[in-house]
Amino acid sequence: MSRDSPWTHVAWMQALDLDTPLLSDWNAEATKGFGVAFEYNGMQDVSERSAFLIDGDGVIRGAWRYDTAELPDFDVLVAAARAL
Repeated sequence: MSRDSPWTHVAWMQALDLDTPLLSDWNAEATKGFGVAFEYNGMQDVSERSAFLIDGDGVIRGAWRYDTAELPDFDVLVAAARAL
């Protein structure tokens, strides 16, 4: 999920040949709800780089935050998801 528009997500899905839908937080509802909104270069409610692991019942099982220039360790995220 990102603040990008649904149309941008379609372009990313095509470019990366993804078969999983991407979710758009166009109005920043999730960004605010997860407490990861901040101001960046005059833009309000930009999402901090973060990852949340949510189980099938909607319970948050893990949360990670990263510096703006830091890339998530995807192996850690995938391992956490597989451990559910």
